[in-house]
Amino acid sequence: MNAPTSLTADPLAIAQQLAENFAQTAAARDKQGGNPKQERDLIRQSGLLGLSIPASFGGQGADWSTIFKTVQIIARVDSSLAHVYGFHHLLIATVQLFSQPEQYGKWFQQTVEEQLFWGNTLNPLDRRTTAAAVSDDAYIFHGDKSFCSGSMDSDILLCSGFNDAGKLLIGVIPTAREGVSFLGDWNNMGQRQTDSGTSHFEQVKIHKDELLLNPGPLSTPYSSLRPLIAQLTFVHLFLGVAEGAYQTAVDTVKTQKAWSKSLAEKAANDPFTQKHFADFYVQLESVRLLAQKAVQALQRAWEIGEALTAEQRGEVSIAIAAAKIASTSASLNITQNIFQVMGARATTAELNLDRFWRNVRTQTLHDPVDYKYQEIGEWVLTGKVPDPSFYS
Repeated sequence: MNAPTSLTADPLAIAQQLAENFAQTAAARDKQGGNPKQERDLIRQSGLLGLSIPASFGGQGADWSTIFKTVQIIARVDSSLAHVYGFHHLLIATVQLFSQPEQYGKWFQQTVEEQLFWGNTLNPLDRRTTAAAVSDDAYIFHGDKSFCSGSMDSDILLCSGFNDAGKLLIGVIPTAREGVSFLGDWNNMGQRQTDSGTSHFEQVKIHKDELLLNPGPLSTPYSSLRPLIAQLTFVHLFLGVAEGAYQTAVDTVKTQKAWSKSLAEKAANDPFTQKHFADFYVQLESVRLLAQKAVQALQRAWEIGEALTAEQRGEVSIAIAAAKIASTSASLNITQNIFQVMGARATTAELNLDRFWRNVRTQTLHDPVDYKYQEIGEWVLTGKVPDPSFYS
């Protein structure tokens, strides 16, 4: 891939081509950590960064099913790259939901024309970045932000700060804006190439026309679809990782002999091994169906637009919460238990197969799944849908 791919090309085929490329180095890069510059450039060259941008601004205007499917395909081999790629499309959606076409149009056109990668420095729970007005049309952002996935090697940043009144202000700026820097301090056990460390804003000037104020963050049921898109991104990330671990186990076990006490000669004919794979398969099928239902609900809500009601938005959130619970449980279970069928040889450090579990164990902690259970339980018993927040 040396040039942007034609908009008429099948995005799922492009994602599969990328995945096959990433798979060759995924295990080694996971150990290495740091920024996967070469692989991110391949995503730029693929044309997929314009997938979620409306056709009126030069993008492909793909539906949510297609967008999430590309995330899932990449996650099967490399969840770090799937993460930052999925967040790129989440940030594109954020801008659409929190502002108007006359503001974001130029950003979208530039993104398509120059294959720009969006990075995240939003993190609304980290209040260390302040936003101080210095004139009628400009603010100064100053401070740190943690968990800034995809910020390094990005071209555009979505950033946030709190003003004196405690209001959250979200802006869109070039990553190269004077005063923006990255500490490169992400060294966690999983998602090791997401660059999810700390970003620093040293008296960064942000103009009023770079702030997303109309309608603003989570101000309407429609704009409140943003956190639901984030949760569905995680669902497809977890599903993709689980599928990748599952397929690795299938390919491995097909070549193995059965355990010495088994009545079967080949591992594939051993009844206990077959039971494990049946369990994996049922879990994956369950997540796929719940994810499909949730995506369809989101797509309907997306198409309703500003007329979306709070109750309609709440029904989408329940469907997504169910998929989030199922994908969390299945991905953790499958990535842990593939070793039960592959045996001790699968634990060799060279293969680095524990990365599947480490990655989902890390990312499933983004927000506590216990609260998804609570939201669904409350809805079942009282009919109350979840209140919008950046995590529900």
